[in-house]
Amino acid sequence: MTSVITGDIIKSRTQVTPETWIKVLKDALSFLSTDKTYWEIYRGDSFQIEIKDVHSCFIAALYIKACIKSIHGLDVRLAIGIGNKTYEGESVTESNGEAFIYSGETLETLKKEKQNLRIKTNSFEIDEALNLYFKLALISMDSWTVNLAEIVKLSIEKPDALQSELGQLIGINQNAVSTRQKRAHLDEIMELDLMYRQKINTLI
Repeated sequence: MTSVITGDIIKSRTQVTPETWIKVLKDALSFLSTDKTYWEIYRGDSFQIEIKDVHSCFIAALYIKACIKSIHGLDVRLAIGIGNKTYEGESVTESNGEAFIYSGETLETLKKEKQNLRIKTNSFEIDEALNLYFKLALISMDSWTVNLAEIVKLSIEKPDALQSELGQLIGINQNAVSTRQKRAHLDEIMELDLMYRQKINTLI
C-alpha cells in the first residue's frame, strides 16, 4: 500500500515571476522525498508525489500547503489517494495502481467542488469521516496568512524545536511564535493528524 498526492497551484498565473513558487514547490517536494523519481512537476503548475509511508501523507499535504501559502496570493489543491501500486514507472507520473488513480480522480473532483483538500481510499467510511474533518480544518488552513503559513512550515520541518528556537530562525520572539501557532490552529491540526493516522491504520 502506498499514498499519492496530486496537486495544482491555484492562481499560479497571477504571479509575475513563476520561478519564485516553482523553487518553493521543488524545495517542498525535495524535503518530503530526496529521491526525485518519486515526485514530478508537470503542465507548469501541477505536481504529483508518492509518499510511501501512508501514515505521513496528511502531514506531507499540510507541509506543501504551508510552503505554497507562504507566498502571498497563492494556494494549492491537494488530492490524497491511498491504495495499492501495481506498476512502478521510471517517474512517478508513469506509475500506476489504486493510489494513483484515486489521487488523480480526486483532484478533478476538487476542481469542480472548489475545495482544496480531499482523500480517497478503498473505504467509504474512512473517506467520509476524514473528508468532513478536512473540510472543517480548511476553514482555518485556507485563511492562513503568509506569516501563519511560514510558522506551520517551520514547525513541521523542526518538530522538536522550542518556540524560542523557531523564533530565532525568522527573527521573532517566543511569544510571537506561540501567537502565530495558535492563530494557525496548529495544535488542533496536529490532533487531526493523529486521527488521520489512526483511521489509516485500520486500512493496513
